[in-house]
Amino acid sequence: MPNYTPQRLARWTRPDHYAGAEWPEYFSSGVGRSRDSDALERSNFDCMLRELGGESETVRVIHEGHWAVGWIEWIAIHESDAKSLEVADSIRAALDDYPVVDESHFSETEMEEANEVWAQCYCPGERIDYMRRHRDQFEFHDFADMLGCARGRYFAGYASELLT
Repeated sequence: MPNYTPQRLARWTRPDHYAGAEWPEYFSSGVGRSRDSDALERSNFDCMLRELGGESETVRVIHEGHWAVGWIEWIAIHESDAKSLEVADSIRAALDDYPVVDESHFSETEMEEANEVWAQCYCPGERIDYMRRHRDQFEFHDFADMLGCARGRYFAGYASELLT
């Protein structure tokens, strides 16, 4: 029996048509990620794990295959780890009011994704066209800064707008 009874965390239950390992003594932290996770899901997962002190004997990242999304990961917390259960329960409560665990980490994660999309999914002509159409997003220090952005070295606009 747990030393702390979480209010917002759910104990693991065996899903229908499930053939993996079983975790009856664990609670889910309430955040997860998959192959198709966006920057917010990835950031919240990373920050939850960080706040729990990383993986340990009682905090585990469970990696499972899934037919629809390829794979999923979730953070399992053993029922005996009252401190981690309290931390995760508190974070889950905060997520009910605002969907971001750590605003700074989320912004960094989103910017990294925007830089990757900008460099790999846009050719120079498309970048220049985007910069012209969304001129209000960009403030360049000088011509070299604008050129670096146009060449795909980095994205200097609003990451959330590029990724939508």
